[in-house]
Amino acid sequence: MRSTPHPDDVRRPTLAGDIVMLRATADDDVAALVAILDTPAVAEWWRRSEWARVDERDAATFAIVTKASAGRTVVGCIQYVEQEDPDYRSAAVDIFVSAAEHGRGIGPDAMRTLIAWLIDVRGHHRLTVDPAAANAHAIHVYEKLGFRAVGVLRRYERVEDGEWRDALLMELLAEEFTRG
Repeated sequence: MRSTPHPDDVRRPTLAGDIVMLRATADDDVAALVAILDTPAVAEWWRRSEWARVDERDAATFAIVTKASAGRTVVGCIQYVEQEDPDYRSAAVDIFVSAAEHGRGIGPDAMRTLIAWLIDVRGHHRLTVDPAAANAHAIHVYEKLGFRAVGVLRRYERVEDGEWRDALLMELLAEEFTRG
């Protein structure tokens, strides 16, 4: 028994939303997550070729599972990265959800669950997301959570065909967060 928590235990506890659970990813989740990334509706915004493993070195990654499936069915992934310098403390969040689950509230519930934890437990006062500028659906969801557009990141990310696309930088201050 450890007397002090492992860093990943602090960064990735199991979190419960209204309809989802966020749990630490496991190697067994890779096949399901890659299959989600291979669907055209998700692949348009996420490049599978860069997502080669469950855990990125600097990001804390959670599998999104539904409560209805008793946590057995992986329906997406959500992760965050923290800026821990006390003068610039903030967190950036990223998410993808299976196209088969779009429109069921899973993405917003997962975002709300993680954001509330990042604010209430991890002590963040500011969060950012950076969806592709053309991803109107994601931008709409983030706006409903309280995120505001702060600018366009021009030629921000290279896509599969080698072209560059813009992203929209959005931020959320803790006091602007729409919890429910």
